[in-house]
Amino acid sequence: MKVAASSLRKGAVVDMDGKLYVVLTAQNIHPGKGTPVTQLDMRRISDGVKVSERWRTTEQVERAFVDDRTYNFLYQDGEGYHFMQPETFDQVVVSEDVVGDAAPWLSDGMSVVLSVHEGVPIALELPRTVTFEIAETEPSVKGQTASSSYKPAILTNGERIMVPPYITSGTRVVVLTEDWTYSERAKD
Repeated sequence: MKVAASSLRKGAVVDMDGKLYVVLTAQNIHPGKGTPVTQLDMRRISDGVKVSERWRTTEQVERAFVDDRTYNFLYQDGEGYHFMQPETFDQVVVSEDVVGDAAPWLSDGMSVVLSVHEGVPIALELPRTVTFEIAETEPSVKGQTASSSYKPAILTNGERIMVPPYITSGTRVVVLTEDWTYSERAKD
């Protein structure tokens, strides 16, 4: 199926010259002068080679047919990451190179979208936001304003993010998965 290059997002699967590629990053660039372009960083599914392609935003790109289904994360072991399809209870093992930088953000029971092509998982899409607890952060300094100053914090999964000064250790926060940044304090 042909789609406009500008409509491709992270996790989409593209068919180029008979080989499948999964989109790692997609960026639409609109220069002040000239034609707008879409810059895609992709990984070839067959051997893991990373490539970078640039198309005019109106160019048509062949999008591969993949089956996108919701799976729940179960656990990780030496084989890989184990997921279960909630309706059929079918389990699938996903390799580390498919999970990639999403690995530290997976938590027990989390619902993710797995893209499967011919029975093989090829891409993983996390929910738009995830909630984690702050394990460690600097104490807030009196007189700091919340407008422009952020401080580093370490989450319970070991990842480091920047948070506003009023956030303390033990606070649950919502993190955006598209760029791993603080969004808001959790409402639960």
